[in-house]
Amino acid sequence: MTTTHTPQPATTTTTPGQRVELARYNTDTGPRRLIGQRLDGIVHVFDEPATGNEPRYLVETHLERNSELQALLDDYLA
Repeated sequence: MTTTHTPQPATTTTTPGQRVELARYNTDTGPRRLIGQRLDGIVHVFDEPATGNEPRYLVETHLERNSELQALLDDYLA
């Protein structure tokens, strides 16, 4: 599996509901990406296809620290 992780700078400010691509990786069915999104003040991480109509999955919610997000990405893409 090929992965690409592009961390966002610590000073990046996002608006509520804004989707941020956290990483990309390839599968047998095509490229997928991890998306971070703050909904109602709570950080959610989704796994979705980069193209096409494959399923979208909720990976994690309620992440409170950047270190938690980084650990999740490291584990998910390992």
